[in-house]
Amino acid sequence: MAQNVMPVSETHQDLYQHDYYSWTLDQARALRERRAEALDWERLAEEVEDLGKSEARALKSQLARLQAHLLKWQLQAAQRRRSKRTANSWRASVEGARQEISDLIDESPGLQRRLPELMPKAFAVAVSLARQETGLDKSVFPPRCPWTFKQVMDEGFWPEA
Repeated sequence: MAQNVMPVSETHQDLYQHDYYSWTLDQARALRERRAEALDWERLAEEVEDLGKSEARALKSQLARLQAHLLKWQLQAAQRRRSKRTANSWRASVEGARQEISDLIDESPGLQRRLPELMPKAFAVAVSLARQETGLDKSVFPPRCPWTFKQVMDEGFWPEA
């Protein structure tokens, strides 16, 4: 099997900019073979940092999803009572977000340190999502997240109006 070796004329920068996929394969191979001279150190460091940022963005996104559905659950109690299908859909979304958040934190426990920062940021997104989905005026939503992380993750927590 022929190995894909980066041509000498092709620099790390060229490969990174024009064929990111091949750059990642080349860098992974160099790491496995412990060829320090073949590593694009600065970009590798940036990519590893970006992996961590991506995990934090995923957590924020799931927190926003969870909080948006809890807001809808709380603020549209009458609609939820009228439509079992709507209630089941919101319940499924809340439970799915809780599971995703739990999985993210289980896989990367260091993300817990980011919760005090991510909860309010996610809540701002949650209000925006809930407003778009419900048509409710911004004034009906609380200015800050009314729940703790522990509450929103509690399987028995379903806020009432």
